[in-house]
Amino acid sequence: MPSLLTETPVSTQRRMLNKVPEVTIYFWIIKVLATTVGETAADLLSVTLHLGEAWTGVVMAAVLVVALFYQFRARQYLPGIYWFSVVLISVVGTLLSDNLVDNLGVPLTVTTPVFGAALAATFIAWYAREKTLSIHTIFSTRREGFYWLTVLATFALGTSGGDFLSEALRWGYFNSLLIFAGGIGLVTAAYYILRINAVAAFWIAYVLTRPLGASLGDLMSQPHALGGLGLGTVWTSVAFLLAIVVLVTYLALTKVDVTPTGTISASEAAQDELQESSQTPVDLEPADD
Repeated sequence: MPSLLTETPVSTQRRMLNKVPEVTIYFWIIKVLATTVGETAADLLSVTLHLGEAWTGVVMAAVLVVALFYQFRARQYLPGIYWFSVVLISVVGTLLSDNLVDNLGVPLTVTTPVFGAALAATFIAWYAREKTLSIHTIFSTRREGFYWLTVLATFALGTSGGDFLSEALRWGYFNSLLIFAGGIGLVTAAYYILRINAVAAFWIAYVLTRPLGASLGDLMSQPHALGGLGLGTVWTSVAFLLAIVVLVTYLALTKVDVTPTGTISASEAAQDELQESSQTPVDLEPADD
């Protein structure tokens, strides 16, 4: 009988531990804090420090590229690198929307559906290639690429959508905050009571946290004349950044949001193997005559 050996494809050799944290209460708290910082820090750099939205966008995009380089190099989820990348992509997504609206004159009625279409296209491409949108299986470079493209699109869409409600429709920061918080509450109720799809519920809530955080940041930092509390971008940004540092340090020490080894279901693993690779048998001995 011939002796057979299975070759391991390159894509399978690139397999790594899940690169995204478990969805715990800490995940959502830091996500909202990061979206708030994305709004206030963008204003701090571009307006308060007079760097301008264009230059701030270039600088922050460059820093984001460096952060994502180390994020992609890591073989597992590392809280410091991951959440630093989220904060940066929050700032970049905010500036992407703001530059189109403020510098290029593209109305929010255009940027909002355009970013929505970009997000939908990313989801379609991701699912067409991977057959899943679950964040519990981000353990290949390609999937991680889809994930970060999706995150960027959600931040840009959330910025435009939040500004559309609070500024274009003149609903105000506080009313917009209540609307987005209510939307997240409805999604949560639908998930726990109606048992809607977990992946769909996650991404809907993920998108809604962006305008929620932006509305919160504007409410706290903007002057009273514009409907804010007048705390300013400096103190708001510093306070929320410190809160993020404290929580991320806690997660790094306790590892409560790290996906335990072996928790991915056998069906997911088998499906992933079929999608990413096909095993090629190599005949090492001549067949018997």
